[in-house]
Amino acid sequence: MEVRRVVVVAYEAAGLLDIACVTSTLEEANWHGASPPYEVRVATPGGRAVTCGTGLTVQAQRALERIAGPLDTLVVSGGIGHEDAAANPLIVAHVRRLARESRRVASVCTGAYVLAAAGLLGGRRVTTHWQQAQALAARFPEVVVDPDPIFIRDGNVVTSAGTTAALDLTLAFVEEDNGAELARMVARNLVTYLQRPGNQAQMSMFVSVSSPAGGLMKQVVEYITGHLGADLTTPVLAGVAGVSERHLTRLFLKHLGHTPGRFVRQARTEAAAQLLVSTSLPMVAVAVRCGFGTAETLRQAFVDRYGVPPSRYRLTQSSAIGAGLGRGSAGGELERL
Repeated sequence: MEVRRVVVVAYEAAGLLDIACVTSTLEEANWHGASPPYEVRVATPGGRAVTCGTGLTVQAQRALERIAGPLDTLVVSGGIGHEDAAANPLIVAHVRRLARESRRVASVCTGAYVLAAAGLLGGRRVTTHWQQAQALAARFPEVVVDPDPIFIRDGNVVTSAGTTAALDLTLAFVEEDNGAELARMVARNLVTYLQRPGNQAQMSMFVSVSSPAGGLMKQVVEYITGHLGADLTTPVLAGVAGVSERHLTRLFLKHLGHTPGRFVRQARTEAAAQLLVSTSLPMVAVAVRCGFGTAETLRQAFVDRYGVPPSRYRLTQSSAIGAGLGRGSAGGELERL
């Protein structure tokens, strides 16, 4: 192919960032010498302009029904109009048709609904915005929905989480197509991470539990996050809360969806992730400060949570941050995640 033909499918009330994160990243790659270059086109039903969920209008470059393959990549945007899009027989039929003629098929956020309606996700492991994961799984029981990762690749189909996860998705495509160095240059100009690991959690533990129901749970969570290096076993936490271990476990499962032990492990792992990219502390020091005790215990928890060892996470994320601040790489050549 002389160019990599990329089609981004949009529709009424699609997400503006869902579209722009993809198109901007690929055009940035072109400016830095992507070879072959990306030919990016936004396609809508009838080629009509669409009003995005933000109220801004996006002008289409192609009519969806007039596009013919082969394509390099087909991307379906998400947005508050995803339900109508997934119920639109024209959109669904042409997405199904174009998917057969594409090397790679992807969705951003709730664009997964359209792929599922087109029969492209049956039996696949996929993700979407965490708020929509349960509804997607209920509507399409043949789809294996995992609400945690930023993006998931299953064969030639890649699904991503909400909105700005499209940056991570598209940077992964740029690295796959052109190598890590060009992807690093694109990330630097976009002032973003080079690439968060695909199975890094969508929601930070510290964000998702900022206001748990009930003063008692708030008290315990604040104690955990403020004493990560201390003894945080369930008996100790039950003593802090002034309740039995069994009752504390019931509260955690009801309000947070985790046992106390699992919550502590995830909170410690997220804190370690922050230290790895924001400090030069040795791995053992990070492990001790976050309550893991040993570097090996930290490694096991990190792989379980993020799918990559802490050393690789530090290398990739520190490299991206250092490049963005003009300091150069902080650990040598980027490893592919």
